[in-house]
Amino acid sequence: MKLFLLTLCASLLAFAAATPPSRTTAKRNSSPFVSTDGTSDFKYIGTNAYWLPSLNTNEDIWYSLGNISALGIKVVRLWAFNDVDTVPINGTWFQLVNNCTVTINDGPNGLQKLDTVIQMAEQHGLYVILSLTNNWYPLPLLNSTVKPIDSTIFSRDVTAGTNNSLPRNYLSNDYGGMDLYVRQFGFETHDQFYTHPTILNSFMNFTTQVVSRYVNSPAIFSWELANDPRCNSTIAASAECTTETVTQWHATVATHVRSIDPNHLISAGTSGYMCTDCPKLYPLNPAPAPAASPSPVPGKKKRSKVAPVTTRQILAERAESRRRNREAAKLAGTLKQDGVRIRGRWASSATRRQESQSVGSIYDGSYGVDSQDIMNIPNIGFGSFTLFPDQQSYGPDDPNLQPYENTLNSGIDWIIKQAQSAAAVGKPLSLTGFGLVTQSSATDFVPFNMTTAPYASDTSSTTTSSTYGVTNQQQTDAYSTWLNTGISAGLNGIVQYQWGQTNLTAQTGTTISPGVTGISSNPQTTSSSPSDDTTGISPNDGYSSTGNDGVQQVMQTASQQIASD
Repeated sequence: MKLFLLTLCASLLAFAAATPPSRTTAKRNSSPFVSTDGTSDFKYIGTNAYWLPSLNTNEDIWYSLGNISALGIKVVRLWAFNDVDTVPINGTWFQLVNNCTVTINDGPNGLQKLDTVIQMAEQHGLYVILSLTNNWYPLPLLNSTVKPIDSTIFSRDVTAGTNNSLPRNYLSNDYGGMDLYVRQFGFETHDQFYTHPTILNSFMNFTTQVVSRYVNSPAIFSWELANDPRCNSTIAASAECTTETVTQWHATVATHVRSIDPNHLISAGTSGYMCTDCPKLYPLNPAPAPAASPSPVPGKKKRSKVAPVTTRQILAERAESRRRNREAAKLAGTLKQDGVRIRGRWASSATRRQESQSVGSIYDGSYGVDSQDIMNIPNIGFGSFTLFPDQQSYGPDDPNLQPYENTLNSGIDWIIKQAQSAAAVGKPLSLTGFGLVTQSSATDFVPFNMTTAPYASDTSSTTTSSTYGVTNQQQTDAYSTWLNTGISAGLNGIVQYQWGQTNLTAQTGTTISPGVTGISSNPQTTSSSPSDDTTGISPNDGYSSTGNDGVQQVMQTASQQIASD
């Protein structure tokens, strides 16, 4: 096994700022690599499978990629990082970060596993989006004085003999990431990952090792700088973290990646949060037109005349939507009054008036993310956003709609707003992850900032009274609606979260372990004892497609539709 060792804490390394890149990118008309030069409109349906390098056999990797390709899916998004603070006994790991020392694993259970995934993806005609780190790593803080951001974030108990039921790498947030760097380098706030020269140097060293491996691979679709970056995580942010902090980090790392790899696209991996009234490091130039139009210009970098999303627009459209829904409810005799009655007339309450004047956290910069500004960084090739209504509110609910209708409509509006923002910047856009939790998968649902399932049933009982989640049919319908909305809005890519795969090789102590089919061990296994190897299924954090055949059907239909669009 070949290891690369880097020790950084002996001295704080100064980081030299790179020369700002040009706002134009060279055309690569004859290149085998995907580009945004406007010569072709490559549109795709994709899926997430962060766990692919953690599978136990090459045959399982080949089998999974083959099934994905058979549906007409063209792009797979996965993790190109697997950070640990202690070398594990079993399974895959890419980088050891421990007490200021970094060791990169180039062995058969290290980056060579990623090599295999990339090679097999190419053979199946698939592209891969490789994410370089994760915002989320909600594991125990051990002896650190750093406190969780709030009491709703639970750490997995790793004490021997206690209820630690999930194997390493099962959850998407169990691959290391930003907070592992912060802890192991002895810092205290999440945003020091973005700003401290020592951590930045360490991360870019790992980035160099990974990116340089695949400079000439036609299977790489893009380098995604981070999954869901924001100011805070399990570890809280400092008071100094702003949207400009996160934007500047993206610009710095994008410049670094471009200096290594001139061939492939670079993307941000943000969730699409905006800041309609924030100052910009990369303002639109020329200035946007005064009138907004949601029509995007997919696949081209030519500056459009579409205006960016504004606070005024958001509030006006919400008011109009509520007015229409109230009128429809009146006609149907189902109107629900949400104010107070004064002298025989209904008036909005103070709470309603306050809500109506707020665009909410997804638009006001509360998360420290301004996706428009990040998208406009010259080295960022396309924009990205996600849609997870079980973990994020995308606007105030309308009391005259059913919960499912609010979920569906807020998703539609979010997609359209993102398309408008990308069109204002003049770059392509991809929905890099979307999902809804069903009632049948609610007990396995683990939010990205947690390691436990809030709706898990009592393991001593074979039944559950949980009614959280939508029905399988509602999930299928919502996915179909969102896919159609994205295609109509001109998105270049729509990536479902996440792929589910059965009949995998299970080995005790690895990600695919015997009997593990969700948040807790499942006794329904063909093995004669817990240590016997048997077949297993891919990780399910509540979003796996294995629980609903309709999901794959709508994805196959969308793959055909977007290809002919």
